[in-house]
Amino acid sequence: MVSRMTLRPVLTALVLVLGALFAPGVGALGSGATEAHAVTKLTHAQATSMFRASGITWSSSGGCSDRNNPTCTSFEQLNQATAQGAQTLRSATGCALNITGGTETGHASGTYSHWNGYKLDFGKSTCLTNYVHGVFSYIGLRGDGAPQYKSASGNIYADEGNHWDVTYYNCGGC
Repeated sequence: MVSRMTLRPVLTALVLVLGALFAPGVGALGSGATEAHAVTKLTHAQATSMFRASGITWSSSGGCSDRNNPTCTSFEQLNQATAQGAQTLRSATGCALNITGGTETGHASGTYSHWNGYKLDFGKSTCLTNYVHGVFSYIGLRGDGAPQYKSASGNIYADEGNHWDVTYYNCGGC
């Protein structure tokens, strides 16, 4: 016969393991342990339509939108929340916004990268810089020395000198 002193820790361990297996999005039965969360991806046409509707412009040094060309500005596979974040920024600031970098190749890699649809680059303007400095919280320098600011919703704005590199973890309160 198994004593209660032996059975209790075994049952506790079993409950913890089963909880991990069946937790949404976590265990072997979840929706993908490596994904932060499910995201909706946009086509270039869908994203440009959203930006056009909000008065956001975009440009590229190559005058193109090919995702595989680093001189282009592409929005292919942009996260919907990222596009909505840009719209929220435009609405909140009232500033003219020009996107100079999207999901095209040539940016740094990583989970929350341009290629994976989480980042946009915005051309610098006095209006945008004053808004970021005045409203968002300074959180220190990034590893490459770029000063970083965090919005109330958690998105990160890095000053890369001639543009703002913005990481959108969410739509910014859309």
